[in-house]
Amino acid sequence: MELRTLRYFVAVADELHFGRAAARLHISQPPLSRAIQRLENDLGAVLFERSSAGVALTPAGAVLLDEARGLLDQVERARVRVAVASGVAVLTVGLLGDSGDPLVARLADAYRLRHPDVEVRVRETELADPTCGLNAGVVDVALTRGPFDETGLVVRELRADPVGALLRDDDPLAGRGSLKLADLVDRRWFRFPEGTDSRWPGYWNGGEVREGPVVRAVEECRQAVLWNGTVGMTLVDHPPGAGLAVVPLVDMQPSPVVVAWRGAEANPLVQSFVRVAAAVYRGRR
Repeated sequence: MELRTLRYFVAVADELHFGRAAARLHISQPPLSRAIQRLENDLGAVLFERSSAGVALTPAGAVLLDEARGLLDQVERARVRVAVASGVAVLTVGLLGDSGDPLVARLADAYRLRHPDVEVRVRETELADPTCGLNAGVVDVALTRGPFDETGLVVRELRADPVGALLRDDDPLAGRGSLKLADLVDRRWFRFPEGTDSRWPGYWNGGEVREGPVVRAVEECRQAVLWNGTVGMTLVDHPPGAGLAVVPLVDMQPSPVVVAWRGAEANPLVQSFVRVAAAVYRGRR
């Protein structure tokens, strides 16, 4: 069994969907299906039950999943240990703006437990750069949010969070149970600095060109709402702060949390970070 085939198998087992697994692996679905079929033929066992309802692991598939994770973990640890022994044991991680996500702390714990000899340097960036320095080449991997221009990058979604309008708590709309973007059409919002990737404000401004103060950080957005009564955007489950309220937006797509790295990146520290991040955000340690 080749390591690549095992990675393919784990991706399908994680996603329980060949299409999503192929997208995660950045390959088309037919070669993925063929690789799994060859693996099943080689092992003489059916690994997945395929039906119109979806994909499910068979008992044999569950056994292989446990073994495959162990094998891939051993390979990953070996690569990182070699990197440490050769003096290449520094990983620079880009984080976007407000790093208040509690899973970031869990990720730090999990990565440190796995690789205690690796020095992790964190670079927190302003909202104007959703790639957190990847495109500038100043970080090795980024834990951030989409959307942004993914040219030359590999991007893996970890989670998606519902978003809402951030308003003053005395705003006439603050008491609503939910809002639609049309309810805010005549309101002043916020803007990102000139030169920001258009996909980023395109999402956070609800697909419209907005007027309002320029913000570079999450706290600046909160303060703009508090002082000026503009509309801000935030995650529904983030505490808004004193004097502010969050109202869910029912017609906004959830905000994706992603891990991103350069497509040609072969650094084992990056690959390990991606795997640990995926495990933490899926609830595994």
